[in-house]
Amino acid sequence: MSERRYVITFGCPDRTGIVARVSSFLADAGGWIVEAAYHTDPDTGWFFTRQEVRADSLPFGVDELRSRFAEVATSLSAESNWRVEDTSERRRVVILVSKEGHCLYDILGRVAAGELDVDVRAVIGNHDNLADITRAHGIPFHHVPFPAGDKAEAFAEVRKLVDEHDPHAVVLARFMQILPPELCQAWSGRAINIHHSFLPSFIGARPYHQAHRRGVKLVGATCHYVTADLDAGPIIEQDVIRVDHGDTVPDLVRKGRDIEKITLARGLRWHLESRVLVHGNRTVVF
Repeated sequence: MSERRYVITFGCPDRTGIVARVSSFLADAGGWIVEAAYHTDPDTGWFFTRQEVRADSLPFGVDELRSRFAEVATSLSAESNWRVEDTSERRRVVILVSKEGHCLYDILGRVAAGELDVDVRAVIGNHDNLADITRAHGIPFHHVPFPAGDKAEAFAEVRKLVDEHDPHAVVLARFMQILPPELCQAWSGRAINIHHSFLPSFIGARPYHQAHRRGVKLVGATCHYVTADLDAGPIIEQDVIRVDHGDTVPDLVRKGRDIEKITLARGLRWHLESRVLVHGNRTVVF
């Protein structure tokens, strides 16, 4: 995005006057709204909005905007959730991997092509298979071996390596380790996983084998936030591809990899653009 913008995301219990209050606040400050989206969930009674404002239209900076908008949010509801982001701050990403590289290759390719404007600070792997391709892109690779038994020390090292970059997203690009609850909590709303299944079907390991045994006609992938509940975090994006009775498990795996890459890329982009609003275990994606 060439034009600097401030992105406001806001959610609160629905009531009359929310749109008018937010719009009036921005208009009174001279804010030029270039994108706006709204949604009300009738099941929860929760209101969501995302607003993009030209930064050069406001007479103050992002810190002042946050301070002033905090008063607006509080006046609308004490339960409100909100954030104000500055698109001029380049998003920092750390990627966790194991042996399979297709999702990592895709992300690195998009970054190299300028399609995904992010700062990949590091790639961390519990195997070193993907070290060469990572370093070929000028990105540090850290190998953290995971023992078969107690993995607490390994996860502590991974956490140290990740947290020193304070990333906007921690991407589990087919990282075949289950994050402990304390990491799920520490990276809540930032840890993004790609699961090689159209969740909630075929949770856990070897979902393509499960799908093949069931004789499915579609296989898919799910990009979701990581929580302590395995493969049950809020879903950001999903997609599928058709298969048939003649496809073997390797065929399903090959086709599934294509879907995994595009699904993860979409989900990561939407997260970094502050298009994903989480409420409970559901998301609104603007």
